[in-house]
Amino acid sequence: MAASHTGFREFLPDLSTPRFTSMQKQNAHEYADEFKQKGTPPWLHALYLHWRRLFQEPFRGITNDGRIRPDLYQLQDEGIPIDAIVVAANSMLTKMTEVQRQRVKYHLDSPEWRSWSNPEFLLSNKGVRLDELDEMPDLRQSILDVLKATLSPEGYAKALGAMRINGFLGELVEAHRICNEYSYNFVLFGQPSRSQPWGFSFYGHHLCLNIFLYQRQIIISPWFTGAEPNIMDGDSPLAGTRILSIEEAAGLQLMQDLPKDKQAKAQIYALLKDPRMPEGRWNHDDQRHLCGAYRDNRIVPYEGILVSEMTPEQQATVLEIVEQYLLYLPTTARSMRTEQVRSRFHETYFCWIGGYGDDDAFYYRIQSPVIIIEFDHHSGVFLTNKEPAKFHIHTLLRTPNGGDYGMALRPIIKGMEQHFVWQGDTTLSQT
Repeated sequence: MAASHTGFREFLPDLSTPRFTSMQKQNAHEYADEFKQKGTPPWLHALYLHWRRLFQEPFRGITNDGRIRPDLYQLQDEGIPIDAIVVAANSMLTKMTEVQRQRVKYHLDSPEWRSWSNPEFLLSNKGVRLDELDEMPDLRQSILDVLKATLSPEGYAKALGAMRINGFLGELVEAHRICNEYSYNFVLFGQPSRSQPWGFSFYGHHLCLNIFLYQRQIIISPWFTGAEPNIMDGDSPLAGTRILSIEEAAGLQLMQDLPKDKQAKAQIYALLKDPRMPEGRWNHDDQRHLCGAYRDNRIVPYEGILVSEMTPEQQATVLEIVEQYLLYLPTTARSMRTEQVRSRFHETYFCWIGGYGDDDAFYYRIQSPVIIIEFDHHSGVFLTNKEPAKFHIHTLLRTPNGGDYGMALRPIIKGMEQHFVWQGDTTLSQT
């Protein structure tokens, strides 16, 4: 049986242990440097070194069988407010010093798109870090304004919720300089433009968003969102803030609504750390996740049951889950992306790990040629629960077959440029 959402306080750590007394004295850079130099904890340091080896691989994209399927993605008008996003980004740049502008700007095709990660360790220090801008509050707000202009209102609220809960975690463990509401880095790729491709990355503990923009089209992928705990309590005005509960409830409802034969087929492992799992199927950081940081080229075979073989009511629950995972997208883009996912239900798979009673912790994945959704209850990292608990959640989204970071669109855009010339910054003329 998993611990409940509100039971996290019985798992608060002993803050007098060396881990926390050391963390409480350090800033994010000192904390990361000590980790890299001492290599503790060893399992995480080994994972970090493995990540860096994966980073050296050229990007191909996640697949189900090692082969990239072509022609899955196209250029389209998704109605995003590109004018407002560009205005917000340019306003942000005017508030930076020249040193900050040099730090924040990378080439559109820089491999540093791929060096995001979700632990609290600042493993890749690039761009501008928001918690180092206390003396430049206007700049910090301008960075958040870029995020606000880009995301849906619901998506922006979800991102703020993740950031605030991260700050709450920092208060619980008294490590404010490492975990706080603003312990996130912002990096710009390319030049803000209404007509040319560009984008940005916003990443830190439990929130990583990679956003590619081209005219009125947007790709938000890969992204990672998590929380430990996923609810704030106490006397704070923000008490009651909670994220990731809809994804959790809808996933459980879907599994419980399946008939027993389909439940048996969907449940690929009965235990969250099952002895039947092959080597590498579980690891300390990602636990059951397959598509986390630096896993840009992973082969993830289809598992479980086909969504097309579910009842209309069950398929509606799948779409409810998809809607939550596409919540960061503006309304029209979200609707178009949801339809793209729905149109491939005949090759969309749902799988489950763990029990599916009301109190059970669990993992599930929804996977097709155009989307991968993962949900996972985790054991404690800062809290002391040794078993996965419902108050520690990791979620992520990937766009397989080369779709992450807008990579699949880039050659299409370059091909268009051979047939069109740009007139100013907003219009096209055919040559």
